Amino acid sequence: MDLGIHYATFTHPDWQSTLTDRLDETVRIADEGGISLVTGMDHYFQMVDFGGPFEPMLEGYTTLGYLAARTERVHLGLLVTGVTYRHPGLLAKVVSTLDVLSRGRAWLGIGAAWYDREHAGLGVPFPPLAERFERLEETIRIAEQMWSDDDGPFDGEHYQLAETLCLPRPVRGRVPLMIGGQGERKTLRMVAQYADACNLFTGDGVPGVAGKLDVLRRHCDDLGRDYDAIRKTILWFGDPVGEADRFAREMEQYADLGVTLATFMPASEDPAAWTSEVVNEVLPRVAGL
Repeated sequence: MDLGIHYATFTHPDWQSTLTDRLDETVRIADEGGISLVTGMDHYFQMVDFGGPFEPMLEGYTTLGYLAARTERVHLGLLVTGVTYRHPGLLAKVVSTLDVLSRGRAWLGIGAAWYDREHAGLGVPFPPLAERFERLEETIRIAEQMWSDDDGPFDGEHYQLAETLCLPRPVRGRVPLMIGGQGERKTLRMVAQYADACNLFTGDGVPGVAGKLDVLRRHCDDLGRDYDAIRKTILWFGDPVGEADRFAREMEQYADLGVTLATFMPASEDPAAWTSEVVNEVLPRVAGL
């Protein structure tokens, strides 16, 4: 079982003067300690659950570019990129750049976006949900075309590109695609059709994830996709340090379902010290799963 850290809040003591150093130290410890993936949020306003818009929030891809220069091993991505925030051709270029400069460590996590307040606040169009899913699918197709040998036009319903050029290409030829969310009718079908990985939430526990994976398997069967080719990842809610026994027990159950990566958020006002405990105490207990 690989572990990931989702750095979801910058509101720690004295953040006005320590934000960069604290982020830097946390990710350095993760990188040196064997954490597989570090993710940030793709928001311009902080979410209400973490204090709302008047709390600090860094722009996601700028932050990942900084972290790419400060690390050597850990993979980097956003959980997840909102499809509405960037034109898809520019997004593919941004993610390709991150992959090249990190020497092949970028992930493209992407979803349909949801936070209407930050859209309205910063003047970003926020179409209805059905249209956002249409744009999500077109964005995925554009990225895949830009990472292919086809540099010709793309003519979609929402996006038209005259030339899908992207040089330099991603180090691995393309950037692995993770689709976040677990809507059974649209999102998981899109995972089955396009994604290298899914990301499921554990709010309903192991049975909830098992049910979503059953739906994903049916979509794969319908589309002729190899279910086992899709990496199963979860966002685990809890503190793996403070609830180490529960975490280890549940990771065994998730591993039995085929989950290979569990991501969680720092549960401490000192995320660097907390990450040290994760790599020294938690990771050894689940690494063999």
